[in-house]
Amino acid sequence: EMEAKYTRKMQALRDELDLRRKTEIHELEERKNTQISELIGNHEGAFGAIKNYYNDITAKNLTLINLLKEQVEELKKKEAVLEKEKADVVRENKGLAEPLHEAQELVAELQRKLVNYYKDKEALMNSKAHLKIAQKELKDLKWEHEVLEQRFSQVQEERDDLYQNFTRAINEVQQKTGYKNLLLERKLHGLLTLLEQKEVELSEVLAASNLDPSALSLVSHKLEDVLNSKNATIQDLQIQLARVCKAHNDMLQTFEAKLTAFGIPLDNLGFQPLSFPIPGQ
Repeated sequence: EMEAKYTRKMQALRDELDLRRKTEIHELEERKNTQISELIGNHEGAFGAIKNYYNDITAKNLTLINLLKEQVEELKKKEAVLEKEKADVVRENKGLAEPLHEAQELVAELQRKLVNYYKDKEALMNSKAHLKIAQKELKDLKWEHEVLEQRFSQVQEERDDLYQNFTRAINEVQQKTGYKNLLLERKLHGLLTLLEQKEVELSEVLAASNLDPSALSLVSHKLEDVLNSKNATIQDLQIQLARVCKAHNDMLQTFEAKLTAFGIPLDNLGFQPLSFPIPGQ
């Protein structure tokens, strides 16, 4: 009984599941058919729209093609006109090439002349400016020349006066210096002669006296002191003579420099500088 019971339940369950399956399949088929119908409708609408769109494009393209054909015809006509005008212009250009070349050469020549004109104009202005400066400098130089001539006259007068005064002073100094040098030389010569005599007399006295060595030494020392004193006097006289000669020569060098500055020849000096005395002579 249990087996029969469950067999019945299983059969009922199978029938129910089979019925449900069939119902679901039927619903699926209906939804599928609905979607197919919608897709077909959508596809047909899209196809119609695309067809209309391409029809419009085709019509517009045909219109544009016709328009372009008309424009091409017009352009061809214009091209023919332009070709004709081009041929005319080429002929005119050939006829104008030679005048154009001549005109270009003329323009180049005029440009060169213009550049030279500006250069000449600038040079003329510079020359005028330099001329004004030169005239001013000439005027200043004339004035300076007049001033220098006046100063030259004054300097010549001063030079002549200075030459006369300086010549007179040189002659006086030369006379005084020559006289003083002569006195110093005579005095020096006298002292040297006296010294020689004293040395000779002393030698004779020493030889004749036969003094003892101590006394002879004392006399020799005194004699050496006297000789040193005389030598110092001689050296002082030589130094004085050298100073006088140097002063005389310095004065002559100054005078020669003044003569050279004033343009007077040195041959007009009339005397030679004194030489320095050598110590010991």
